[in-house]
Amino acid sequence: MISADGALTGHENLLIFAKLYDIPRAERAARIQQALAFMDLADVATRLVREYSGGMIRRLEIAQSMLHRPPILFVDEPTVGLDPVARAAVWEHVERLRMEYGTTVVLTTHLMDEVEVTCRRVAIMHRGHLMVVGTPSELKTSIDRTGATMENVFAHYAEGAVERGDGYWQTARTRQTARRLG
Repeated sequence: MISADGALTGHENLLIFAKLYDIPRAERAARIQQALAFMDLADVATRLVREYSGGMIRRLEIAQSMLHRPPILFVDEPTVGLDPVARAAVWEHVERLRMEYGTTVVLTTHLMDEVEVTCRRVAIMHRGHLMVVGTPSELKTSIDRTGATMENVFAHYAEGAVERGDGYWQTARTRQTARRLG
């Protein structure tokens, strides 16, 4: 689900979030400009978000989430559906966020190639249970397989199981109920 409103500009979206985060009025304009510049969106700040690319929307969502400069930022699959260039741009900005603001980033992803290059510590969960925690190197070593990748690690700790689930219709009903209940 996109958290940015396509009928508003990037700047207007950030202004709403600045108000929601209760950023003092005197600081809002500067914080918004800093966030736009930090995420390389200053030149498109006055365009409607519905005209943004997928990567630009993701960067705007990260800008929204960092306006109040949180010590910990939780992101859920930040690069899903993005092309390789947009994915790289999002990860570059997330790394800058960690370096410049000291923000700890906790993320969920199924893209093990990204885990391998972006995560310092990894926790693998399977069916709601924490299976293992460690650095990518530690986890690759733990499965005692020459040339192991994070995909091998995930398959090992997820017992090589493919989730069967209830299928499309049950998933659609669950999401519809969630939307209805707010």
